[in-house]
Amino acid sequence: MPKQSRLSVVVITPDATVFEGEAEMVVVPAWDGEVGFLPNHAPMMALLGHGEMRVTAQGQLLRFHVDGGFVHVAANLVSVLSERAEAR
Repeated sequence: MPKQSRLSVVVITPDATVFEGEAEMVVVPAWDGEVGFLPNHAPMMALLGHGEMRVTAQGQLLRFHVDGGFVHVAANLVSVLSERAEAR
């Protein structure tokens, strides 16, 4: 299977989809520290803490504030399910 160079990213709250797109890198505030994801990351799931999530997409740094929830990574898809998330 060929290696991918991008991640698909979706950030969802109970109210809306806050972000959906492709990225080169994602960093989230897990409950016990920051966790970063690059393409072809091993599958994992983690509890989110409170703080800044960073998405590098097309050379731009996008910032979001997230408050709790979960992050799930598998098959180059990063799904962030948060109680509250907003763009900075």
